[in-house]
Amino acid sequence: MKPATLRSATMYVYAALLLAFMLVPLLIIVPMSLTSGNALTFPTPGYSLRWYHELIDDPRWLKSFWNSIIIGVSATLLSCALGIPAAIGIAWGEFPGKRLIYAIVATPLVVPVVIVGVAAFFFFAELGLAGQKSAIILTHTALAVPVVLTTVVASLSRFDRTLVRAAQSLGAGTGRIFFKVILPLISPGVVSGAIIAFIISFDEVVVASFLSTGEERTLPRMIFSGVRESVSPAIASVAVLLVVFSAALLGIVGWLQSRATRSHRTRPS
Repeated sequence: MKPATLRSATMYVYAALLLAFMLVPLLIIVPMSLTSGNALTFPTPGYSLRWYHELIDDPRWLKSFWNSIIIGVSATLLSCALGIPAAIGIAWGEFPGKRLIYAIVATPLVVPVVIVGVAAFFFFAELGLAGQKSAIILTHTALAVPVVLTTVVASLSRFDRTLVRAAQSLGAGTGRIFFKVILPLISPGVVSGAIIAFIISFDEVVVASFLSTGEERTLPRMIFSGVRESVSPAIASVAVLLVVFSAALLGIVGWLQSRATRSHRTRPS
């Protein structure tokens, strides 16, 4: 066997083992969510869909699900509204301290979330907003903006700026250039950043634990509370649905990124 072939085979085996190490514990949740018993046990005494039906029948789960959807969509829209203009300024602008500003904006990516949660609680408590959706939305936006910024900056790095100059020479205004020229061409980066931002907000539990109340409880917070108060198999059912949902969104992100890469490679220079 050739050395190159051996290295390639070794890398494939290593990747398969690493993937199995990460996914096998998640797969155990699937039969546990289908248990016919009243407790989380493995192996299960039997199989039933009763706990998935309970998710639909219990208003607390539905309420927390819609809270997570509302908060996630709102945080995603705000992070895109803030991150896209910031990415254009950082990618194309030339000004002192650009790297420092980029590092400051990206700080939420490296700061422990518990610190963000504590700081957000005291800040919004002073404003009288602790326990409201708006506080969670704004904090999740702060966590998601760096992701949108990073993906859009990556798209702008491959952007041909002569298209902007051509549009300007034809009399197009700033708004028309942005919506008709720039945004369509960087849309894979924008959509990828938006999906990841939504996943960050939808799956986040630490900030929600500090800022949410019983009425504004998000789905991850509901799961966390259920684990502490009463370990029900319904929690495993929710976990399975969340894994499938997140995997589908990440699959869309991967498809968009591969499509953008192929488009860049086939574009004539």
